[in-house]
Amino acid sequence: MIRIEDPTAARVPLVFDSPHSGSAYPDDFDHVLDRAVLRQSEDAHIEALFGHVTAQGAPLLHAEFPRCYIDPNRALADFDVALVEGDWPHPVEPGDKTGRGMGLVWRRMRGSGDIYDRRLSVAEVERRIESCWKPYHAALSSLIDETQERFGRVWHINCHSMPEMGDETTADGPVARPDFILGDRKGTTCDPALTEFARSVLEELGYNVVLNFPYAGVELVRAYSAPDESRHSLQVEVNRKLYMNEITFERNDGFETLRQHLVGFTRALSQEFARREG
Repeated sequence: MIRIEDPTAARVPLVFDSPHSGSAYPDDFDHVLDRAVLRQSEDAHIEALFGHVTAQGAPLLHAEFPRCYIDPNRALADFDVALVEGDWPHPVEPGDKTGRGMGLVWRRMRGSGDIYDRRLSVAEVERRIESCWKPYHAALSSLIDETQERFGRVWHINCHSMPEMGDETTADGPVARPDFILGDRKGTTCDPALTEFARSVLEELGYNVVLNFPYAGVELVRAYSAPDESRHSLQVEVNRKLYMNEITFERNDGFETLRQHLVGFTRALSQEFARREG
């Protein structure tokens, strides 16, 4: 349920991952909400937009399972106990989105209703953790550790997409969003100078870029970063309007232009990181 695309060129000290682009819906995903509605949660095509990084010497990890089945960008304790039948036997520390149904295992789709017409059993949630969440985290942790061991440093780029507009349930409200949002949890997961460099590259390409609002980064950048130890994690959110139709999920005319810009963007990140940390 996960895939690692290995580098095809000389290794560089970067690791890329796409935790939300999965579209393989497991047979045991017994949902009642329409599949087309569930697909709105996907970061569709993000693994393709960043697929070039392997030719630049970086690995790319991506999930094949959908985030609404289980979300690898949530902590294990970020769980909505209202979702399960009986007592949940593990620690619980709900995040700010959990009450809206978007915790470790999603309970609701924003604006569309409940995903299930029943409560899940503890056993089936635990199966999702063992088959999807744990392998994803183990793979990302291994890639980051191996890269740091090889180079003495690592820059993890956590890749996502976002809807063109916010809405009444999002922190930014029902407004048009920028082309990119970069998240480093307010300077705690990545050297702010590296974040600023990433922003400058995108702005030079003609994009408008915002830092940390409304997306500052969640579990995957938090868990595997330690900037003081040369372990940097940066979340990159791409506006879907730049490359796809949000209703049909089809790539639009901007896809290839954006992909080529991202080739230059990731090359610049690699070169700058080598310069700063070398």
